[in-house]
Amino acid sequence: MGRWAALLVGFLFLAACGGAAPVQSGTSITVVAGENFWGSIAAQLGGSKVTVQSVVTDPNADPHEYESSSSDARAFAEARLVILNGAGYDSWGQKLLDANKATNRRVLNIAGLLGKKEGDNPHFWYDPTYVAQVTDAITAAYKSIDSADASYFDQQRSELAARFKPYTDEIASIKQRYSNTPIGATESIFQYMAAALGLKLTTPVEFMDAVAEGNDPPAGAVATFQSQISGNQIKALVYNVQTSTAITTNIKALAASRHIPSVGVSETLQPANLSFQDWQLKQLQDLEAALKSTS
Repeated sequence: MGRWAALLVGFLFLAACGGAAPVQSGTSITVVAGENFWGSIAAQLGGSKVTVQSVVTDPNADPHEYESSSSDARAFAEARLVILNGAGYDSWGQKLLDANKATNRRVLNIAGLLGKKEGDNPHFWYDPTYVAQVTDAITAAYKSIDSADASYFDQQRSELAARFKPYTDEIASIKQRYSNTPIGATESIFQYMAAALGLKLTTPVEFMDAVAEGNDPPAGAVATFQSQISGNQIKALVYNVQTSTAITTNIKALAASRHIPSVGVSETLQPANLSFQDWQLKQLQDLEAALKSTS
């Protein structure tokens, strides 16, 4: 889907919640983001014109298992803009929206923006192209809600692009130096980024999807993955620090026994006070260091 076509889909999702009246210039836009990685971007794009509350922020919790509270319901009811990841990742958020049909609220469903559906890999924030589309869509939403401050939001978008440069430069650097390097991953969280980096993610998809969904991987997929590691067929192992099972623990131990470095990534900001781009940059730098150590 092209960039502008994707934005149009996003606007359809925004418009679906009714024709909310624009706010007065200088009035703060209240924003609720389902997850703090989208909340970080929303806050940076909104600057002094918005107040952002993120729901899922605990770096030690699995976002897939989050259960909403009454305070979440109140925040959703009062928000002018709600940002949800979609594709089944934060279905609790959709339930809160369905329970309160506020007419003064807009909703940006990121899966809808990207043309994705439940069953697709929902870890969209690990795809830099998707992240760029989302930043454009959030900016457009702010300008629609507060048209008097449109030039301010355009400036915020430009400033965020500048702050993203170390992150985008690191992606380009890894792709240039390590394109086609084979890596493994314990689950599907890193699939989008691996593709953006030009890395060859060789782990069976059945293994990654099962772990991401909280299920035991098929025995054949486990055997294939173990064989790849035992044969030193991968140069690094990426794992989700917020999901630990007996199988993933054993996979990490096997990689360590073969002197294959493991690189942890997370589903939410770690630590929680980091910006989106600094969080991503740190993980990418860790990955590059791991690839360098085995090259």
